[in-house]
Amino acid sequence: MTMEFREKLFTLRKARKMSQEDLAEILGVSRQAVQKWEAGTASPDMKNLIGISQFFETSLDVLLKEELTLDRADDNGSVSPTPDRYFPGHYEYKSKRTLLGLPLVHVNMGYGFRKARGIVAIGRIAVGVIAIGAFPIGLFSLGGFCLGLLTLGGAGIGGLAIGGLSAGIVAIGGLSVGVVAIGGAAFGVYAMGGLAIASKIALGDTARGHLAIGREVHGVRLATGALSPQSVRELIVQEYPRIWEPLAWLFSIFLFPSR
Repeated sequence: MTMEFREKLFTLRKARKMSQEDLAEILGVSRQAVQKWEAGTASPDMKNLIGISQFFETSLDVLLKEELTLDRADDNGSVSPTPDRYFPGHYEYKSKRTLLGLPLVHVNMGYGFRKARGIVAIGRIAVGVIAIGAFPIGLFSLGGFCLGLLTLGGAGIGGLAIGGLSAGIVAIGGLSVGVVAIGGAAFGVYAMGGLAIASKIALGDTARGHLAIGREVHGVRLATGALSPQSVRELIVQEYPRIWEPLAWLFSIFLFPSR
């Protein structure tokens, strides 16, 4: 029995429980390219053949010679594919239980942009209620670049965003932009930080806003010098009587000591 390349590629991919899209991401090609290879209407170039060979741990001879089938072990290094065999460095787990059509837990980690979708999702690209990964998207996301209601990572965009770079309703980070912004450099309606620029209240070493509090201040109403938390709170309430009390309290405890 002989096997053509397209049949071998299909068999190897199915043995790993991979979709055409999964293999395409690993090789850096389009899903349509993999589809054409398996249909026999196109053939991969040498670079992609080597990538396929390395990924499936199968020699080029086994892939290209029709007389060599996948179920033969020979000196050329052919490997029989089995459902339990995974490429080193790749791990995937998907729980059988689901909620709203999503698995409760989906973990998909390894080479390439692995995608995970679940209530709890962990992967290079993760989408879920709780998402963890390099690019997580969820109500609660943790990782490199995060999107969600609550985000914690290198860079985050969300309702409450905490990270090196953060943007949100409440943003906390090295560089933060939000309605309430706290960080080394903070920009918002209310801003607290080393450099604070705000449309209403700015508090920091250098502060610029309608009400500016700090060492170097620029604005309509200015406050500098030795200020106690209580005096800061009184200034804020006097200027903005309807300010949310916890926010006024936050400004008063964030006061930079005078030098």
